[in-house]
Amino acid sequence: MENSGGIQGNITAGLAGRYAVALFDLARESNAIDAVAKSLSDLRAGLAESADLSALIASPVVGRTDAANAIGAVAKAMQIDSLTAKFLGVLAENRRLADLPKMIDAFDAIVANHRGEVTAKVTSAHPLSAAQLKELTANLKSRVGRDVSVATTVDPAILGGLVVQLGSQLIDGSIRTRLNSFAQAMKG
Repeated sequence: MENSGGIQGNITAGLAGRYAVALFDLARESNAIDAVAKSLSDLRAGLAESADLSALIASPVVGRTDAANAIGAVAKAMQIDSLTAKFLGVLAENRRLADLPKMIDAFDAIVANHRGEVTAKVTSAHPLSAAQLKELTANLKSRVGRDVSVATTVDPAILGGLVVQLGSQLIDGSIRTRLNSFAQAMKG
């Protein structure tokens, strides 16, 4: 049985996957996949940059109404598309905002599969420039032989280099890992 463009297994398993599939289905019916994907990408960036936004979605003490009002204001300020804004309201009403990062990841994977792409999660110590991102995407595309959708995150703790997760494959070229390996080798 086909499930949202052939997505099966781990992506749609669990609560976050089910919400992501529902959002994808609504976005496909409304011809709004690109708008929703952009809004979710903006939300991911907002969550990474704003401790207050992260605290809002994670807080169990914020009531449903307050959470819905707050996330509605965030959606308006970030110019989130109407479908995604309604989705966020449903999450607030159902007390599921804490699962939003997993839902964004699942939605991205569904969209990538729908487009025939492979999704790569890339972590860098500093934001990548447009040229670096373009070169990385081209290198990953030549490696896998398919279009690659790159989702970037910044984690200064890796010190430098990149950590790339491409499907089940993890390529850890971070300086932190190299230093840890060196320290282990020195211990003998």
